[in-house]
Amino acid sequence: MLALFSAFLGETLCAPLREFRQPEAAAPNALTPRQARAYAEVLKMRPEAARTLLQETVANSVGTLLVEDCLSITELMVSQDASHYAATIEAQDQRLEALEKSRETGALLHYTRAEIQLHQAAAQVAFGHEVQGAWNLRQAYQQMQATVKRYPAYLPARKTLGMMQFFIGSLPEGYRWFLKLLGLPGSITSGLSNLRAAAHQPNDFQTEAQIILALVEETYYKKPIEALQLVSRLSGQQPDNLLFNYLLISLNKKQHRTDAALAAYRAHPGGAGYVPLPYLRHMAADLLLYQGQYAASRRENELFLKEFRGAHYRKDAYFKLYLAAWLSNDGRAADQYRRQIDAGGRTIVEEDTYAQRFYDDQQPLNRQLTRARLQIDGGYYREALLTLAGFHTTTATPLRDQLEAPYRRARAWQGLGRLDSARVFFSRTIALAGNAPYYFAPQSALQLGYLYQAEGQTNTAKTYFQKALSYPKHEYKNSTDTKAKLALAELK
Repeated sequence: MLALFSAFLGETLCAPLREFRQPEAAAPNALTPRQARAYAEVLKMRPEAARTLLQETVANSVGTLLVEDCLSITELMVSQDASHYAATIEAQDQRLEALEKSRETGALLHYTRAEIQLHQAAAQVAFGHEVQGAWNLRQAYQQMQATVKRYPAYLPARKTLGMMQFFIGSLPEGYRWFLKLLGLPGSITSGLSNLRAAAHQPNDFQTEAQIILALVEETYYKKPIEALQLVSRLSGQQPDNLLFNYLLISLNKKQHRTDAALAAYRAHPGGAGYVPLPYLRHMAADLLLYQGQYAASRRENELFLKEFRGAHYRKDAYFKLYLAAWLSNDGRAADQYRRQIDAGGRTIVEEDTYAQRFYDDQQPLNRQLTRARLQIDGGYYREALLTLAGFHTTTATPLRDQLEAPYRRARAWQGLGRLDSARVFFSRTIALAGNAPYYFAPQSALQLGYLYQAEGQTNTAKTYFQKALSYPKHEYKNSTDTKAKLALAELK
């Protein structure tokens, strides 16, 4: 699970270093002004500016230890560089030891200890140390739970506890048994309640809580407008903030707003002083692929693979490189990219799992259906329908293509707001699919559930959400099941 980084809005001008400094005054259980400014630089992904400010703070003070750890976990998780993993974990252990010796008291001390433990758990899971990560997650959860109980008015602790409660509570059953074994049951209702309290009331980390809540509601509760408005406002207020810009690109991409996403990408801050963020290139490659700019898409993904040190999204990048070469009739390059899918990387994220399954199945893609899929992903719905008009089935058409065609038509009509037509083709996909191990039918059921939920037809919506859960195996089962489960919980 990738970490959601904190956010803090405030003054970010770097004061010059002084040989002698007066101690900073801070409100109880709050960051000092310099710590807050350093934290703001962390969120802008400007590590050297953050380190310069931290030199002006009291070494080993609780707030400084917290910001230092946020800086180190940000650098590690963004770079995904395994060579930095051991040093990061060791530094976290040293910070935890310093906290044990600290003479400071209060909510910030307990919050910082649990937060660092959570950062360590995220790093361990991301780099394949799942057992240690699960144990540290348990420690962080219990410590944050105790902090909330002891300091119920301290909202930052409710923010992090709420995030953990929600994500643990929403995990598919295949993952939850292990967390239950560790004593981490999770709770969607409590998680949302805690997140909303931290998002709606002033505190040091209110903006972080607002971002997490907006992403949860956009992903699982179909509230894209609110999330886009928040991120657009934050990015407009801080155009030099790389995290906010990344979120703006990502949300526009998810909402099929390709032109807006590319505009944000081309305006993203960068250069000396910023943490390199190669994943931006991978997102841009997708956006250019949607537009049919195949050569430009290939350039961006090639640069992503060259610059990125992590193991995730590599298979997906080679799959997208394959598509760009194949669709531009470069068969030789397409074959080379296809072989690379199997050569490295991991299959943890669903995009990589899909790419590996494409390689393993060895079933050729249909050119028209593939173009239509990319056009729909990019928000070019009318163009997709024109592409689909040229697709016709025969007795030799593979079942996968027979299912994909009505599903793509449904998504195109849905994007155009023609919901009656979308329902017809979603239903046709389900009827044709049976128990075929492809995602078209479960996704059709999920979308029909959302459509009927929006119309207030609760019983019909429940039927379709339950049907989405019933499919035993397909490429996007984890995310589909999570969304269906949360939708059913909302209807109770």
